[in-house]
Amino acid sequence: MNMAQVKDVAKDRGVKPGRMKKEDLIRAIQLQEGNPQCFNTNFSAECGQEDCLWRGDCK
Repeated sequence: MNMAQVKDVAKDRGVKPGRMKKEDLIRAIQLQEGNPQCFNTNFSAECGQEDCLWRGDCK
């Protein structure tokens, strides 16, 4: 997902993207949704969130 798409998702979720990096913005969205902030972290391989919107971009 490109940055413009991530910003659109953020706006839909009520998160103000500002000048956040992609990873930080996705984690802010995860927090807003009540999900673990695991995008591209050491935990992401073990998070168990197979239906995650960000799964395709995650390490």
